Amino acid sequence: MPEVIFAGPEGRLEGRYHPQKDRDAPIAIVLHPHPSYGGTMNNKVVYNLHYAFYRLGFTVLRFNFRGVGRSQGEYDQGIGELSDAASALDYLQSMNQNAKHCWVAGFSFGAWIGMQLLMRRPEITGFISVAPPANMYDFSFLAPCPSSGLIINGTADRVATPKDTVNLVNKLHEQKGITITHTQIEGADHFFKDEEAHMIPMIDTVSTYVKRRLTEASR
Repeated sequence: MPEVIFAGPEGRLEGRYHPQKDRDAPIAIVLHPHPSYGGTMNNKVVYNLHYAFYRLGFTVLRFNFRGVGRSQGEYDQGIGELSDAASALDYLQSMNQNAKHCWVAGFSFGAWIGMQLLMRRPEITGFISVAPPANMYDFSFLAPCPSSGLIINGTADRVATPKDTVNLVNKLHEQKGITITHTQIEGADHFFKDEEAHMIPMIDTVSTYVKRRLTEASR
């Protein structure tokens, strides 16, 4: 999987780009957790989401936000990171101009950024939000949420509390024209640390959901 460097708003951004042979393949970007708390594109959840999309036939890009790894710039409270995500999507689209479907997936802080990107980019047809920190960040910008997607979290998450995630899901359920699917992984913490009991079921849930959406879109 080639390392890539592409232009961001504050200089170069470092990514991992995994193309399909099919030029019409759908595309996805995967966004990592909080840069100030050790979040990088090599986070285990992000890595597993990346490969889940690739195995489903997507051309996938994950990257480091500004100030992380070899990406230039400094942490910018989510404002600059949203611009980074937009630049990453621009880069991915420029390389895959025939893609009919575009997805965004994010974990924790990355889920918050991903949902904001969703509001800005009408071409995004689906999203995966893993452990969105609805107790730390304001998600009220999702009014209305423009696309259907999956929100998934662990019942033992002490970082992004399940109660706040459920409240977010309930608000989104009230909106017409979209379907929010919500799944909780029993006993999982914020990082889905237990591979067999939590990480694998979480990734299987994501894969099943995305596969179903692609099948429905092709009918």
